[in-house]
Amino acid sequence: MVPVRMNSAPSSVGNTWLAFTFLTVFSWGVYGILLHKGQVLMGDPVNGRYKAFLFVGIAYFLTAVLAPLFLLMGKGAAFTGYTQPGAWWSLIAGILGAAGAFGCLLAFGAKGRPPEVMSIVFAGAPVVNALVSLWMTRNEIQFNTVHPLFYLGMAMALAGGGLVTLYKPTPPAPAKKAASAIVFPAPKAI
Repeated sequence: MVPVRMNSAPSSVGNTWLAFTFLTVFSWGVYGILLHKGQVLMGDPVNGRYKAFLFVGIAYFLTAVLAPLFLLMGKGAAFTGYTQPGAWWSLIAGILGAAGAFGCLLAFGAKGRPPEVMSIVFAGAPVVNALVSLWMTRNEIQFNTVHPLFYLGMAMALAGGGLVTLYKPTPPAPAKKAASAIVFPAPKAI
């Protein structure tokens, strides 16, 4: 198997990558709560999550099909030269991304709430990413040469996600309405 180079793209100058990273952090940070709100506001407790996912798909089409198409056209890029391995890996990545979005909606539909669901997702996903990245670069990096603090960082990410999930702030329970008392007029003195 040919090793996969994780950083094969040309490097950008300066810290542009960091700005784009924070754009992703913000976008994915609000993704779950907005997705849940859309599902709830569909007003359909049975099919609301599927309706919301339909609009996620429309958004993916607008963002992931039309936007790069216009960018490629604007740069005069040829619509040839796509490699089969590149196309397959990209397609698999897109399927997994959409499956993750659908998994979030299913979790919300199963009474998971955004603070818990997304905390677990965003604590667990970096750990999965780190392990899969290690596996995919196994010909370049040996597991026994990885610094132990790398593994400690993964454990801390999981522990952090668990702590955020377990000890998130919760709104107080709604106050129960007091039973209405029937008030009778006081008897009149004779």
